[in-house]
Amino acid sequence: MASTGWLKGRVKAVPSGDSLVIMGSSKAEIPPEKSITLASLMAPRLARRGGVDEPFAWQSRDFLRKLCIGKEVTFKVEYTVPSIGREYGTVFLGDKNVSMLVVSAGWAKVREQGQQKDANPYLKPLQDAEEQAKQQGLGRWSRTPGASEASIRNLPPSAIGDGGNFDAMGLLEQSKGKLIEAFVEQVRDGSTLRVYLLPDFQFIQVFVAGTQAPTMGRRATPEAIINTSVTSDEPNGESTIEPRATQTSAQRLASSAASVTEVAPDPYGREAKHFTETRVLNRDVRIVLEGVDKYSNLIGSVYYPDGESAKDLGLELIENGYAKYVDWSANMLEVEAKKKLKCAELEAKKTRLRIWTNYVAPATNSKAIHDQNFTGKVVEVVSGDCLVIADDSLPFGDPSAERRVNLSSIRAPKMGNPRKDEKPAPYAREAKEFLRNRLIGKQVNVSMEYSRKVSMADGPAAPTIGADSRVMDFGTVFLASKDGDDATPTPSAAGNQLPGVNVAELLVARGFATVVRHRDFEERSNYYDALLTAESRGTSGKRGIHSPKEPPVMHVTDLLTASSKKARDFLPFLQRNRRMSAVVEYVLSGHRFKLFIPKETCSIAFSISGVRCPGRGEPYSEEAIALMRRKIMQRDVEIEVETVDRTGTFIGTIWESRSNVAVTLLEAGLARLQTSFGTDRIAEVHLLMQAEQAAKRQKLKMWENYVEGEEVPSGGAAERHQKEEVKVTVTEILGGGKFYVQLVSDQKVAAIQKQLASLNLQEAPVIGAFNPKKGDIVLAQFSADNSWNRAMIVNAPRGAVESSKDKFEVFYVDYGNQEVVPYSQLRPLDASVSSSPGLAQLCSLAHVKVPGLEDDYGQEAAYRLSELLLSGPKEFRAVIEEKDTSGGKVKGQGTGTIFLVTLVDPESDVSVNATLLQEGLARMEKRKRWEPKDKQQALDELEKYQKEARGKRRAMWEYGDVESDDEDSAVPARKAAGKR
Repeated sequence: MASTGWLKGRVKAVPSGDSLVIMGSSKAEIPPEKSITLASLMAPRLARRGGVDEPFAWQSRDFLRKLCIGKEVTFKVEYTVPSIGREYGTVFLGDKNVSMLVVSAGWAKVREQGQQKDANPYLKPLQDAEEQAKQQGLGRWSRTPGASEASIRNLPPSAIGDGGNFDAMGLLEQSKGKLIEAFVEQVRDGSTLRVYLLPDFQFIQVFVAGTQAPTMGRRATPEAIINTSVTSDEPNGESTIEPRATQTSAQRLASSAASVTEVAPDPYGREAKHFTETRVLNRDVRIVLEGVDKYSNLIGSVYYPDGESAKDLGLELIENGYAKYVDWSANMLEVEAKKKLKCAELEAKKTRLRIWTNYVAPATNSKAIHDQNFTGKVVEVVSGDCLVIADDSLPFGDPSAERRVNLSSIRAPKMGNPRKDEKPAPYAREAKEFLRNRLIGKQVNVSMEYSRKVSMADGPAAPTIGADSRVMDFGTVFLASKDGDDATPTPSAAGNQLPGVNVAELLVARGFATVVRHRDFEERSNYYDALLTAESRGTSGKRGIHSPKEPPVMHVTDLLTASSKKARDFLPFLQRNRRMSAVVEYVLSGHRFKLFIPKETCSIAFSISGVRCPGRGEPYSEEAIALMRRKIMQRDVEIEVETVDRTGTFIGTIWESRSNVAVTLLEAGLARLQTSFGTDRIAEVHLLMQAEQAAKRQKLKMWENYVEGEEVPSGGAAERHQKEEVKVTVTEILGGGKFYVQLVSDQKVAAIQKQLASLNLQEAPVIGAFNPKKGDIVLAQFSADNSWNRAMIVNAPRGAVESSKDKFEVFYVDYGNQEVVPYSQLRPLDASVSSSPGLAQLCSLAHVKVPGLEDDYGQEAAYRLSELLLSGPKEFRAVIEEKDTSGGKVKGQGTGTIFLVTLVDPESDVSVNATLLQEGLARMEKRKRWEPKDKQQALDELEKYQKEARGKRRAMWEYGDVESDDEDSAVPARKAAGKR
């Protein structure tokens, strides 16, 4: 048929009442197009910007549009007008001449013969049809009074190009969420349309919500193009075209300067535009306005008819790989609509469709977990998004029974880190408490979903290469609860959901967590959509972290990190009421816990009175801890405080659900009753004795080798047997009976010395390249012997180093010395050397009080201690009586954990503690009536040496008895003449 001049195609657009844009039937993604003006016809002209329609112009164009748009036609070019680049032809729709249909309906007039280059073979029938339409008063020939004026559209000012003419926000508020009838006049790119809102013909530009198609670039505007440009609104025929006057040199220069540099379209930009044009251009659509951006551009969803149904243009673009999903406008959509767009994009990326041809999925550190569902009891709430759950399928006491489960796809506020002085984020405590109240001890169903490898390095500046990492497991937890409050959230829409309420949904809906926005192809919760819906409920309800109100603030005093004196100061408040409520925050050992006291807003270390469980590393130690975690971890309990020990640990009785926790431990054979210091202060001691006897009879755990009638050591002998004894060398003496030691058996001493000896330390550091700050471990040159040693910066100048003479106070972590050195005597230290803990251990003489350097006889005591301990390379035997952790972390000289020791000289087999007492340079600490037997025996032995010094009026006893034996009082003053 092409040989006869007739071609087939599909009508893509109808620019006016007498012209069509026809695209070929090629299978190419963008088929060739032709703009055909109906030969011998002239339809009324539509208004150009700022102009007015000719009468019946819109109706004429609308008739031809509805007749032909999107339909197959056959056409033939009859003649062309090269000066304006137009082709005139005849178009058939099936067997009907489109020109004849238009003329017969009265929507166009027929040109006279002289206006055409060649004769139109259909001219005579067209003229007859026109005459008949005129006689019948059809279309533009209507004889109805006022019909001509009524056919002219009253066009409001265009919203395009001049935002001052249009109130975009007002239109949004008036029409948000409603379907608006519209007509697509122009497609700028695949996701940007210019439309008339009907019936008022407000001309606006709409961006398709949630999508962004490739841009169409910019076309150049040189003189040649300007001279030949013709719009579709020009009348048919060349006779009405006025030739432009030749431009002067100045005009050409101005035109060239104003021209826009051509920018090529993005890849698939033309294809995306064509895709949209073939579906909505010059068609009736429905638009739902979703929002307005900061430039007053309208964002909306566009729906076009497709048979009996309507299709979402944005979804179609993304599904076919012509556009990408964009969050900024997708956030204006409903959750379900956003989900569809995002899923469509993921699918297009997987198949590498069109714009995603070269797409490479980003590396992910997450990995799916399949078929790992289990049931269990919640043992611990670590934070608002992390739980520890005991798997029911594993036996009690199995190390792997407790599984840490991070809630999938949500993030709760961080709890902070007290050791690093990090405070909890707003609502972090509330999120944790919310879960604790609902989950602790409850049965839950768990669906494990994915794991993720995360770096253990802390903070953004931490190294990522070679850093330690751990794998975190994520899952969804369902609470099988009958409580009404727990059952309030809307059931999840996800299929195959385990029975119960999704805990993550509860958190998010109450504003205690947010939903993680995952990257493409990153594993996520199987109930992700339900989480997004819950988050929208929490946001709209302004709950929790979404609330505009100030977050609640709670100041908690942590007595575990405070001094023992501060703990003693709190004792009267905790003894005010015989019993008080508490929450078990952590199980430190089988009989020692961290408790939170809501009434006093403080956290304390608490030990059960009269009961001792095996220590760390001993048989049944882990079982005792596991039992207490199952029994009381994060439960509401009642406590009765009896006293506080010298390390700041409170001692008393604890009840959970009116049951004495000590009885539970004793009945299980995981603790022994300790009565060496008496039973008068132990609550319900008769129940404890019965429980221990029952465990002995059944030979449970600790009593598996128990023989009836055989005496078992209680308290004193047992603890003496467990005391640690080490060989040490003393490296530094402080005042008050404190000193630093190195363990002789520590293999790290030689290794670190060897590493330091191999370092090249000749060149001084470059100022600016090395800026040590407080807490850093560096190399420092010790002034006494010029040796290089590891040191911690205790104090540093403010700001950057300015001179090699800047002073730094350093603490030698391997020896215990502290001094001020210049910057020139510091060097940076490799992480492999600095990461090892310091070798110097702070110690104090046990059971005695040595005066401080500022006290009377303090200088003499320190001098004598130096003579005894530093007179030569000598090893001592140190019996560790207690460990005082109230000093916190090592931050300089005199800080950190203190070992309270009995220091024995192996040559004389006499303790240094006794020697100082004998010479009147120390006195015994205040004795307590309920001390263990072994300690009482040791104190009795030391008492003999103190009596000797007192009787012979040695040193501090020269004026008689010391006035006060209180631990916190100083030795009474004496005459200055007594000092050296």
